[in-house]
Amino acid sequence: MDLTLITISIYVVAVIILVVVLNLIQNNRNKKYRNLLDKLEVEKNVIDSTPINSEISKIKSFLKNDKLDSSLSNWEERFKDIRTNQIPKITDMILEADYSLKQQDYKSTIFKIAKLEMEIYKVRTNTEVLLDEIREITSSEERNRAIIIKFKTIYRDLYDKFNANKSEFGEIANSVLLQFENISKRFEAFEVHMENNEYSEVTKIIKSIDEMLKHMQIVIEEVPSIVLMATNVIPKKISELTNMYQEMVNDGYPLDYLNVDYNVDEANKKLNDIMDRTRVLNLEDCLFELKVLLDYFDSLFNDFEKEKADRRIYDELVDSFVTKIDKINNLVDDIFLQIDEIKSAYNLSNDDINLLNEVKSELNNLNDDFNVLKTHTGNNTFAYSKLIKEIEGLSLRLNNIEERLDTSLDALGSMKEDEVRARQQLEEIKSILKESKNKMREYNFPVIPQYYYTQLSEASSAIKDIVDELEKKPITISTLNTRVDTARDLVLKLYGATKELLKTAMFAEMAIVYGNRYRVVTDDTNKNLTYSEILFYKGEYQKSLELTINCLNKIEPDIYNKLLKFYE
Repeated sequence: MDLTLITISIYVVAVIILVVVLNLIQNNRNKKYRNLLDKLEVEKNVIDSTPINSEISKIKSFLKNDKLDSSLSNWEERFKDIRTNQIPKITDMILEADYSLKQQDYKSTIFKIAKLEMEIYKVRTNTEVLLDEIREITSSEERNRAIIIKFKTIYRDLYDKFNANKSEFGEIANSVLLQFENISKRFEAFEVHMENNEYSEVTKIIKSIDEMLKHMQIVIEEVPSIVLMATNVIPKKISELTNMYQEMVNDGYPLDYLNVDYNVDEANKKLNDIMDRTRVLNLEDCLFELKVLLDYFDSLFNDFEKEKADRRIYDELVDSFVTKIDKINNLVDDIFLQIDEIKSAYNLSNDDINLLNEVKSELNNLNDDFNVLKTHTGNNTFAYSKLIKEIEGLSLRLNNIEERLDTSLDALGSMKEDEVRARQQLEEIKSILKESKNKMREYNFPVIPQYYYTQLSEASSAIKDIVDELEKKPITISTLNTRVDTARDLVLKLYGATKELLKTAMFAEMAIVYGNRYRVVTDDTNKNLTYSEILFYKGEYQKSLELTINCLNKIEPDIYNKLLKFYE
């Protein structure tokens, strides 16, 4: 019984809660759509209160021409349509949406609100456009006069600036004054059209005055520079450049490649064209074109100066080239006068003979090419900048010939020197070998390693090869030099091995003696030191040293560096 009552109670409470929730949801939806409708009604009222009628009344008070009368009629018709048709339609749509909301037909309400928003947007746009068109007339006088006042201030500033610098405008001053008069006439036309309420024409006049003042600002800024450059700076440069050009041509400079005469004529034509355009105040690209001309003539001056510098450089290079080639010509002639004696005195290879012949042939070709270059220099055909490249190329070839000739001369002249030097080096090599043997006697080695005897034998054999080569007649220098180099390398290698072997054996012995104090520490230490002694007496000093150091390092870290200090 109690369970049934509880179940019924829960059911009743759940139903009550559900009803309350549904009511809350419905109330919220009603409130939401009601707020939307209220907001849209406010927007309709704002549209309805737009002051179009008062603005139309303002126009009627100063209506003076047929064109404005036609526009007024159009505006009144559009305003009447908004008031009598469009706004009432919005009112009806609001009532319909409100009715659907009261009937709780939310789907229909949402659809009608959407249509209502679109209609309000359309009517508000029509109203705003109409009001803007009307205010374009009602507020035009104040706005236009404010613009004109600003323009007149700019005009006076430009005129004052022109008068202050009138002399800088030269012959263009009259054209500028005429343009100022044209602008002044446009100001007068503005007053006439304002008096007649011809506002569409006023707008055109304001636009034309704005464009004319902007153009005048450019004129006042650029014309003095244009006049100065076109009538003074550039003509002076042309005159100076023409005189310099003629002087350099008379001095033998080849300047035809610069086309100076043609470019000067074209520049004068361009100056006349620029001045013609400037007289009618057509300044488009004038300043830019003048700067291009100025840069061109500056570059020509640079070309002239460079040509002068290049001529000096060329003359210096030619003088240096002539000195060197004459020296080499004489040297080659002397060599070939003595070539038979050289062949009989020295064991020259075919390569040495061929090298000398090639050098002589290349030198003959170089002399011919240099004569051609002198011909081109004399007839003023090529610019000195190009001639410099040519003489540099010839100089490079001459340097190459000189290097090859030096190589050949070194081979010829060094044969006797190589023989003397080989005998001197033989004595030095023998001295190093003797010193190596003496060093080996400084220490009582238990055993001398076999590799040392091998190196000693190789070094001694190499020395004998030098002696044998020196006793041959004729001596082949290349073979002799090879023997000397080989013997020197082997003896030095032996000397280095001697020092290293002596150092390693003495260091190994010292390490073993030092380590004897630790034999009682551990059996491994005693065994390792004993094995080190065995290696030492077998002549394996490096292995003995490494084993001793590794063994002692476990007992006394960094023992190697400590022993090294004692050794040093």
